[in-house]
Amino acid sequence: MPIAKGGPYGAPGPLPDDAVIVRSDAEARQAIQGARRERRPLPVLGLLGGDLCRTLGGGRGDAGSERGREHRLRAQGGVCFAVDLGEALLDGRMHLFVAHLVARSRLWTRAFVAMNAQWLGEWNLGPRAHPNDGLVDTYDCRLKPGQLLPVRSRLRHGAHLPHPGLTERRAPAVSVELERPLVVRLDGVGVGHAATIAVRVEPDALQVVVGV
Repeated sequence: MPIAKGGPYGAPGPLPDDAVIVRSDAEARQAIQGARRERRPLPVLGLLGGDLCRTLGGGRGDAGSERGREHRLRAQGGVCFAVDLGEALLDGRMHLFVAHLVARSRLWTRAFVAMNAQWLGEWNLGPRAHPNDGLVDTYDCRLKPGQLLPVRSRLRHGAHLPHPGLTERRAPAVSVELERPLVVRLDGVGVGHAATIAVRVEPDALQVVVGV
């Protein structure tokens, strides 16, 4: 069940032998999409990188330290978390995501973002997002060109809210009808254009293990 406010989250545990090691949100999504497409149980994921990993306290080291962290994760285990899974209906096409959905114009003057993780690269875009609260954090963005730099300067620290050009919603499911189709990226991977977007989370759908 989703975590209660102020409750403990995560517990030490081993990495199962059949777990899938992933180094990015895109790899995590690929593993989950493949399992769903083939109607297999979702695998336990061992997270070595990506925005979901960072949200859960995992490191983002260089290639050498990544190999070391993979060895430790396999040998020693890490911290086990239950994680919500994002679902996105894009113009009638169902997709999954683990960390975030981003639909935006080239300059970010018009965007719709759904966060299951706290981070989008170096941006603390979802400062209140939690990957196991049963909610998806969405931001409907309508910014004038002159507002872009001030907002971007605050994103790294999660200080961009409140802002009159950003509408925040936190709910189990959110839908939006855009004025025109925008390019959509799920976990950093482009999946085409969409104008009608509906997102929701499937609570406790994933089990992940993060090295410390």
